[in-house]
Amino acid sequence: MSPEDASRVVLVTGAARRIGAEIVRGLHAAGCRLAVHYHHSAREANTLAEELNAIRPGSVRLVQANLAETGKLMELADHAAHFWGRLDGLVNNASAFYATPLETVTEAQWDDLMASNLKAPFFLAQAAAKHLRRQGGSIVNIVDIYAERPLRNYSVYSIAKAGLSAVTRALAVELAQEVRVNGIAPGAILWPEQEQDSKARADILARIPLERPGSPSDISRAVRFLLEEAPYMTGQIITVDGGRSVLI
Repeated sequence: MSPEDASRVVLVTGAARRIGAEIVRGLHAAGCRLAVHYHHSAREANTLAEELNAIRPGSVRLVQANLAETGKLMELADHAAHFWGRLDGLVNNASAFYATPLETVTEAQWDDLMASNLKAPFFLAQAAAKHLRRQGGSIVNIVDIYAERPLRNYSVYSIAKAGLSAVTRALAVELAQEVRVNGIAPGAILWPEQEQDSKARADILARIPLERPGSPSDISRAVRFLLEEAPYMTGQIITVDGGRSVLI
């Protein structure tokens, strides 16, 4: 068996840009083959695949799907596993994030945030489990420090991420002995794409002992550790936040 044939295959959701793309780059640099999931970001996904396939031909494939369509998640997992005949890892990174003040939150917003942050990771893990079991694989869920300490005006997002924390621990029990399941709770890594004033950013930085935001590579390294270097860890959530959760 060639080194390429033996290299691990990992499906990363929401992987065309931002933190997801950095997770893909980090795993690719570690020798993994990647099934890169995207929904709307086709241009960014193609650019990323071209970049990495130029380094190692045939090492990245693209899968497009709307994760809110639960009935299609089995097809997504099977598609990812079909590329190279195996699936060793799943990184549930895709996420929606926006404010939902209690006075104005709608049922549609609730459903949207729950779908991307909670429902899809659970049912995609269910769909991928048969493939991961064969390889003694691993799941990493990208949670958030707000799962433990909710962010004001972001109640629905915080509730959904709290649910994802519970999913991580529950699936660690359900899949024990065959598949490890862990999570990562990032702090201030990338500023939201929505407008955020400089005072709000300064207030956040003032509550971080390291006095700076993190970088996507901090999350990428943590993902790689959990997938490849933590064989006796399951049901755990690693906080990567510069110490912020110590103070808030």
